[in-house]
Amino acid sequence: MRIARFAHAKGMSFGVVEGEPEAGPQGLTVAEIEGHPFGQISFTGARWALSDVRLLSPILPSKVVCVGRNYAEHAAEHGSEVPKEPLLFLKPSTSVIGPRDAIRLPIFSKQVEHEAELAVVIGAPGARRADRAAAERAIFGYTCANDVTARDLQRSDGQWTRAKGFDSFCPLGPWITTGLDVSDLEIRCEVGPDPDALEVRQLGRTRDMVFDVPALVSYISHVMTLLPGDVVLTGTPAGVSPLTDGDTVSVRIEGIGELTNPVVPVA
Repeated sequence: MRIARFAHAKGMSFGVVEGEPEAGPQGLTVAEIEGHPFGQISFTGARWALSDVRLLSPILPSKVVCVGRNYAEHAAEHGSEVPKEPLLFLKPSTSVIGPRDAIRLPIFSKQVEHEAELAVVIGAPGARRADRAAAERAIFGYTCANDVTARDLQRSDGQWTRAKGFDSFCPLGPWITTGLDVSDLEIRCEVGPDPDALEVRQLGRTRDMVFDVPALVSYISHVMTLLPGDVVLTGTPAGVSPLTDGDTVSVRIEGIGELTNPVVPVA
């Protein structure tokens, strides 16, 4: 099932995306559901063509917990070792944006880079001191993420809060996919000034994670309680590179979909 959060003429709703994404957005519809998707799904009967609504970030998390250097080749491209335990940091909820929203380049940085990542959305049980089995039960679904990073600030600051925390530095979307086996999915990031001719910058597979998804959720839950709607970013493959004004960046994950955002300077 694909769960979207979307804006329409009467407000904002959650809904189930119907149709096959491979056929293109023209054939997709979104069926509105009552309230929040974590409970029993109940349809209101209202439906829209996907092209007639605006997709928002599929969830508004209380926190975004991120994992650094969870792909060996990405650690190597920065001259770093793979950590012996998951390396955690946080992105503020105010960094979250949705599909087609603009990534805004801050004036403080001259090297902002993309990081395509599989994002885990925590479901209604939440997770606190969860073992592996409980961690798996806590997962509601998955979406695409871009852990946008001011690389020069990451180096100069020593800690990562500023480099990772600017408004618009956490695109999520296009929707949450449930019931998906994420043990071996392709992750792709394409970037360029021409939206119709993007260049592949990152190409990896989730099987190459150092710590897999249940291990990450379990580990994090022993540090902090994961609440329903919280998001875990699971690390990025090698190939990160700078974003410039006028670029379009697209994160595509097999079985989930495509998250596309324009890049602009801060107004």
